[in-house]
Amino acid sequence: MSITLNYQQLTPTDFTAVIHLATQVHGEGYLDQASMQAWYDKGLKNGINAGFVVYHEQHLVGFRITYAVQQWQIDQWCSTELWPVAAEHVCYFKCNTVDENYRGHGIGGELLKRSIVAAKQQGARAGVSHLWKQSPGNSAVKYFTKCGGILIKTHPDRWHELSLAGYECPICHNNCHCEAAEMMVVFN
Repeated sequence: MSITLNYQQLTPTDFTAVIHLATQVHGEGYLDQASMQAWYDKGLKNGINAGFVVYHEQHLVGFRITYAVQQWQIDQWCSTELWPVAAEHVCYFKCNTVDENYRGHGIGGELLKRSIVAAKQQGARAGVSHLWKQSPGNSAVKYFTKCGGILIKTHPDRWHELSLAGYECPICHNNCHCEAAEMMVVFN
């Protein structure tokens, strides 16, 4: 079955649909209007937007949030000493989400490719992400690897603190012990 998909840059008019899809896929409390605005702002640099959405007809079926270089906070989950690119040249792939009914059509990879093009225009030489290893079939790590991602380090309990503060993991609920794969794509 062939479907027609419409990829476009993320705009504030997409926020409500993005939050709805994020809640369906990642769980209650993952994203709200305030955090959505903050995520969007971190993706804008030099008039370039690194965030993308994809629609099938009027239905949002996926989105990619990417933070521009030097517009995100490096924290304890970032193993900068292991990175092959200096931190000031690294963007952050915050979130890639695809509706379960649209998986397997290459949407995640296409969203990532579009974000890479924009991030390079913003000055990035690489992008790092923390991928949810407990995603169905470990699909997050698989697609990121297929797109050139290399494993930097595995982080147990990456979202535990957030779950205690109200994030409801779809697997662990309010006591998340899921692992994150810190992965990087170095751009050509």
